[in-house]
Amino acid sequence: MDSLGFKHHDHSTCISGGVAAVIQSCKEAGLQFTPVRKRVLELLLERHRAVGAYEILDTLREEGLGSQPPVAYRALDFLVKHGFAHKIERLNAFIACAHPGDNHSPAFLICRSCDAVAETATVAAGGRLGQAAEETGFTIERTVLEAEGVCPNCQGQPE
Repeated sequence: MDSLGFKHHDHSTCISGGVAAVIQSCKEAGLQFTPVRKRVLELLLERHRAVGAYEILDTLREEGLGSQPPVAYRALDFLVKHGFAHKIERLNAFIACAHPGDNHSPAFLICRSCDAVAETATVAAGGRLGQAAEETGFTIERTVLEAEGVCPNCQGQPE
């Protein structure tokens, strides 16, 4: 799996492809993909960076889709619960999943300079963490791996 966060790409195809993948996944799973949920996903895909819930709420308010925090949080909870978005703990923000519908353990590369986030995949069960869990009889249900550093776009830039 490639990490998209730091690469140039066809952004319109990225957005339409991401929404189409989520629509298909929702149909297959019998999930309701409401207009608000779709718009929140589009906002995450459009920005291609971690976005806070209140920034999303501001946009929803401007567009007449809701003005109370639960509107944004419910949509984000749905997207995260079903693997269509991820919460970036370090930034207390959300990012669209780069591989919706794929069963994977994401890892995030976070630029400490510009807060850009790239998603890549790890194999928690096959690595040292998985080995340690197996040896102790622990069952891993969820992992969050976030690495902080400097992205290629910020390297060499004054801080």
